[in-house]
Amino acid sequence: MARVSMAAAVLALGLLVTATAGWAQGLISAQKLSAPLANELVGETVATCAQKGYAVTAVVVDLDGVRQALLRGNGAPIHTLDNAYYKAYSAASLTLARKEDSTKAVAERMAKSAPTTVPQTPLPNVTYAVGGVTIMADGKAIGGLGVSGAPGGQFDDDCARAAIAKIQARMK
Repeated sequence: MARVSMAAAVLALGLLVTATAGWAQGLISAQKLSAPLANELVGETVATCAQKGYAVTAVVVDLDGVRQALLRGNGAPIHTLDNAYYKAYSAASLTLARKEDSTKAVAERMAKSAPTTVPQTPLPNVTYAVGGVTIMADGKAIGGLGVSGAPGGQFDDDCARAAIAKIQARMK
């Protein structure tokens, strides 16, 4: 059995640490909305839709899909609670790989792609319904806003974008 000198072992360990230091730091910092700003965002969303006569629920999630804020507007149906979450979750997860900005963009891409014979595997909490918008700060995704309850996903999407625009300057 070959014997390795202590100096060679230390050198090898040092090279291993140096080689991996560039890509494995041990801690990751992730941006997300503060609780007050997330609450303001769902409030702005519900208010924007209410002004148009839509009773909706709005949900903000971080990139891990964890709910940060939720507001069910007056008269919003019970199913909107889950549906808004699914839209927010999908906007925070599905859109990242292709740099899309919403579940609307995902749905449009899927509608244009050729039909496939391979069945689509359902994923928990994922929807392709329009009304989920990726929350961006400094060009990076930091979460998702989902809206449900308007008489069509496009109206949900419009309310979400209008509300994000109102707080965008404070996402720094």
